[in-house]
Amino acid sequence: MNNPIPLHVQLKEMLAQEIKKGIYKNKIPSERELMDRFSISRTTVRTAISLLVQDGMLEKIHGKGTFISKRPPVHDWLDSLNSLTDTIKRMGMVPGSRLLKNGITGKAKDIHINEFLNTDMVYTIERLRTADGIPIAVEKHFYDKEIGLQLEHFDLHRTTIYDLLENRLNIDMMEAEQFITCKEVRMEDALHLDIPKGTTVLSVERLITDTHDKPIEYYISYFRPDMYVFRIKTRRNK
Repeated sequence: MNNPIPLHVQLKEMLAQEIKKGIYKNKIPSERELMDRFSISRTTVRTAISLLVQDGMLEKIHGKGTFISKRPPVHDWLDSLNSLTDTIKRMGMVPGSRLLKNGITGKAKDIHINEFLNTDMVYTIERLRTADGIPIAVEKHFYDKEIGLQLEHFDLHRTTIYDLLENRLNIDMMEAEQFITCKEVRMEDALHLDIPKGTTVLSVERLITDTHDKPIEYYISYFRPDMYVFRIKTRRNK
């Protein structure tokens, strides 16, 4: 591993690739095997494994060893504005979506959406999102009528909406204010997510604005808590 990247990061990435390729069935090699294979310290091995546990790719079972997670959750870092498609791809999983409904409505069920978007006519796109075929989220995108009718010309089952906004509609998405809470899921959304009615899910609400501080999108999503993790790294100010 003659590389300027820290050894534990190199090992983590190498193991992640081998796990994705199916080289290991249930368990990764022992710490001693990894130490001998790469001529590295136990501390380096343990640090790399801990990072993979944090990412949900591995899970430690006391007294038995470190196992490959059967259904690793999607990890979303909150330091940048990314599409769910990009987030899932970074996990080495295959993103998917199914359009549930779309069209123009007058007042949204949550009246504050109209106020945030400064419009009386709201265009809604609602989709079920999957990772490796597993339902992970119900996403609800809200736009003013003009933007919504332009998006309607594209295949909303397959396309990444943020790519359409930026590359086809030439809209610059500059900033997002996001709120993350827990809510009890509705029956309809529970059925889509394949979870029991009344399950508490991760609820995300987000307002995206352009370079002129004009509202572009209001977004509400409900994530399965066993399949999604929000992460952020902070530093103490001194």
